[in-house]
Amino acid sequence: MDPTPDPALAADVDTCCRLTGEFTLRSGQVSSEYFDKYLFEAQPALLARVAAQMVPLLPEDTELLGGLELGGIPIATMVSSRTGTPALFVRKQAKEYGTCKLAEGPDVAGRRVTLVEDVITTGGAVRDATKALREAGAVVEVVVCAIDRSPEGENPLADVGLEVRAVLTKAQLDAARG
Repeated sequence: MDPTPDPALAADVDTCCRLTGEFTLRSGQVSSEYFDKYLFEAQPALLARVAAQMVPLLPEDTELLGGLELGGIPIATMVSSRTGTPALFVRKQAKEYGTCKLAEGPDVAGRRVTLVEDVITTGGAVRDATKALREAGAVVEVVVCAIDRSPEGENPLADVGLEVRAVLTKAQLDAARG
């Protein structure tokens, strides 16, 4: 299931997107480091390498890839392109006009959705999306992410029964710095 760790990928992602300073995370936590995932997502070759490492992390029974707004969407699109698995684009909240959908794309009812996220620290956005998709009838059991910066050995989404599978962990990125 887990791909072999790629130290070169960790080094390249780290070099591209680790910022230092004072940053307030979505969770409200303040961090001296921030992984600006848009910096690697904007580089086609680096995004393709992350997506390639994500493919073997997908459960075999995945029917839809649920890319979370905004950072999970380009990754889900790239993984969808590599695997032929349809993508679904999950908003932070349902739009208030037109179709008023939370998830754009195929119907999720009764289907196995693997969530795709860029960076997970506490998992707040993933938790919200999981609850909403399950209410819509989706089966959501796994999230794959580019970077898991939660504390090593902890699953921040255990409370909602979600398995986290990461291409890179904070420990791997730290090790790549040397």
